[in-house]
Parts: sequence; C-alpha cells; structure tokens
Amino acid sequence: MKTSQNTILLTGGSAGIGFEIARILSEKGNQLIITGRNKERLDRAASRLDRVTAIVSDVSNTDDVNQLTERIYKDFPGLNMVINNAGHALLYDIAEAGANAFEKAGEEMFTNYLSVIRLNEKLLPLLERQSEAAIVNVSSIVAFVPGSLAGYSASKAALHSYTMSLRISLETSRVKVFELMPPLVNTEFSKPIGGSTGIPPRIVAEEFYEALQKDEYEIHVGQTAQFYQLFLSSPSEALKAMNSRRKQVHPENN
Repeated sequence: MKTSQNTILLTGGSAGIGFEIARILSEKGNQLIITGRNKERLDRAASRLDRVTAIVSDVSNTDDVNQLTERIYKDFPGLNMVINNAGHALLYDIAEAGANAFEKAGEEMFTNYLSVIRLNEKLLPLLERQSEAAIVNVSSIVAFVPGSLAGYSASKAALHSYTMSLRISLETSRVKVFELMPPLVNTEFSKPIGGSTGIPPRIVAEEFYEALQKDEYEIHVGQTAQFYQLFLSSPSEALKAMNSRRKQVHPENN
C-alpha cells in the first residue's frame, strides 16, 4: 500500500494511538481527516499536525456519522483510506451483581464493532472508486486472548472476525483490508487497566506504518506477536499468561 499522497479518515484521532498514527501519516505527506467527540481535545491535536481537517463526530451517533460521510463525499472525493480507531472500554466484573454488564457490553459492542461496520459500509463505494484504497480496523491483543475487559475483549474478537470476512469479500477489489493489533499501550484510555506499564503509542504507529508499506494485513505489534504464537500453540497457556498479568495489575483480585 502506498504510504504518501493518500487522503485518510482516522476516527479517534485526538489522542493516544490515533494521534500518533495521524502524526506519522501527516509527516509522510498524507492528507488527514481526524474525528473525535471532544472538540477542545480534537482542535488541540489538529494544531500539532500538518494537512489535517478536524471534524467533531461520534462514531456511535447516527446523525454524526451521516453528516460525516456526507461531508467526505462532498469535500474529500479522493478518500482512499479509512482507519477505524475510535474505541470504548469499560472496566467491570461480568460476574458481579449490579454491574450492568448487559448495558455496558452493549455500548462497547456498538462502538467497537457495529459502528465500524456502518462506517465502512457507507464509505466503501467511495473507496472502490480509487486506484488503490485501504480499510484499517484497529483491534487488540484481546481479540484472540481475552483479559479483564470482558465486553471490550468480545467486541474486539467480533471485529477481528469481521475484518477477516471483509478481507475475503474484497479480495478481488482495489480495497485492501488491514487489522492493527496492539498490546497494552500507555495511554489515558488504558490507565484503569495498568496502561502505564504498556508500550508508548508512538511505537504502535511506527510499526503500523512499516507494515502498511509491506502489505502485512495482520499487524501484530510488540507483545501481541508473542501472544499470538503462544495462542496458536496452546490457547490455554496464552489465556493463563494474559490473566496472570491481570492479577499483577489488580492484586485485589488474587
């Protein structure tokens, strides 16, 4: 996949992994459209980037998505890459009475999975017009080895499955389908689950950029690669390893 002179929509681009991906793609000569729910944070991110348009938009809000896609068709007809990075995670115990696990898992599933399907479906006709195009779905190491975030893990597993199906469906088209699978990353998003011990988001962005150049469709960043190999050889050992880490982060659960 070419890595410069693209027009790229990146959801959740105001902070963390999204901002670092936007930064490196902007530096490489791409035009960026970044979205997020918080205008102040989005504007602050945009002020640090070149060739960027910031649009306040919530991927889980139907009106926002309709307005966003209408504007893209009108103002950015050369759009040839969509990076679905916006995500939502809640920390709760699915076995605890009164945890409202059903409602919380519904929010996570809608934002992390169903909203991706909706946005891709709306923008695919535009992507298919281009000489080369890509969809990038940002999932997680927990797509195949779940951890403490039960609803989030399930939503990323669903996204992983969908991404593989989408890749098969589009294999004869001009649209390439990538999946970025970070491990634990040190961001505000991951603070409640010990994110301070994770890798910097800059490393995720750099490994993503290198993999994009090489057309590596499943991008296992950092520790994700090791966990994936362990998962292939012994799913039970991979699950044990993932959740031993959880006990280190949350010793009260030992």
